[in-house]
Amino acid sequence: MIRLFFKWLFLICAISGLVGLLSAAFLYALNEVTLFRETHRWIILLLPFAGMCIVWWYQRYGGGAQKGNNLLLEEYYNPTTPGIPGKMAPMIILTTLMTHLFGGSAGREGTAVQYGGAIAAQFNKFVPLGKQDKRILLLCGIASGFASLFGTPLAGAIFAIEMVQLGKIRWRGIVAILATALLSNWVCTLYGDLHTHYPPIGEVPSWSFPIVAYLLLAGSLFGLASILFRYTGDIFSIGFKKIKQPLLRPFIGGILVILTVFLLQTTKHIGLGISTIIAAFQQPLPPTDFLIKIGLTALTLSAGFKGGEVTPLFFIGATLGNALAPFIPLPMALLAATGFVSVFAGCTKTPIACTVMAIELFGWQYGLFFLITCLISYVVSGKKGIYSAQRIKNFKLF
Repeated sequence: MIRLFFKWLFLICAISGLVGLLSAAFLYALNEVTLFRETHRWIILLLPFAGMCIVWWYQRYGGGAQKGNNLLLEEYYNPTTPGIPGKMAPMIILTTLMTHLFGGSAGREGTAVQYGGAIAAQFNKFVPLGKQDKRILLLCGIASGFASLFGTPLAGAIFAIEMVQLGKIRWRGIVAILATALLSNWVCTLYGDLHTHYPPIGEVPSWSFPIVAYLLLAGSLFGLASILFRYTGDIFSIGFKKIKQPLLRPFIGGILVILTVFLLQTTKHIGLGISTIIAAFQQPLPPTDFLIKIGLTALTLSAGFKGGEVTPLFFIGATLGNALAPFIPLPMALLAATGFVSVFAGCTKTPIACTVMAIELFGWQYGLFFLITCLISYVVSGKKGIYSAQRIKNFKLF
């Protein structure tokens, strides 16, 4: 028991230290490339060529890393596979930074989950672990990446468990997973305040039957937005697969993104879109913002560029909530906040993690509001999520 304790203590500390440091560096680099892009907008014209470099690099050297988050899911379901290559971490970080530098519309969650999982998986090579322990170790890496990137350690731990199998949440290893999430987030904060801070929601509305009805309506619309995002991505993927030459896919996709930015005369829909997300809590925005973001994100990722989906989903949900404010008599900031996490919940099939994340970001007093809209969005959006390898079953705790 003593040997087991110190083995896991070493693994938790090692993973937390490495992933927390990497998240801090990644967040800093992401801010820098975004600032450079916004002050040198001509660089967006190079997006098609950047996409070709990304696709060529992954085809030539990526191997299994090309599967992205789905490789982590496959490794969890079948730990006897060759495993997750260590090169997944540097490749996904560099290609995500390239995508953002040159103007693609993508996120960062997928990047954090992949480098967290890849770093954790490398310890399998020199620390003897059984099949179940390998699974727990992988979840520790996923949790640490998510937690340290967003500054939400509790949500990071729950997301790792929900992501791999919502149907039967396995509580074995929860202590190690939670400890890694908490410690990695703490390590990341040692390097400065790099996380995004969102505006406060304000006064908590008094509960009544109409309030519940409005939340059910909003949650249903967020679930439909999740479906729209998923189907838009599927349509673009099918279209790009018809192009026989893989290097032409990002080239054409990059040109389409450039044309869209040129026609709209704004860059607020590319990159992470943090400034627009914050504005959605504070002032009315054009009601088409969420639709444009759906199209550009699906276009960017389907063409072969790298990055996550979650921050674009935050954008989509927050701007959709903002657009609903004139029609649903709830505070604009509350609608933006519920949309922020509910579209995410519908797409990733992780309603509990999304509820906890919202509580960590906006406050426990709104917890029931978030829980209702996240669960409704999860139900309305159907069984299929954005991770094709994800196994979804009926919800069971034990």
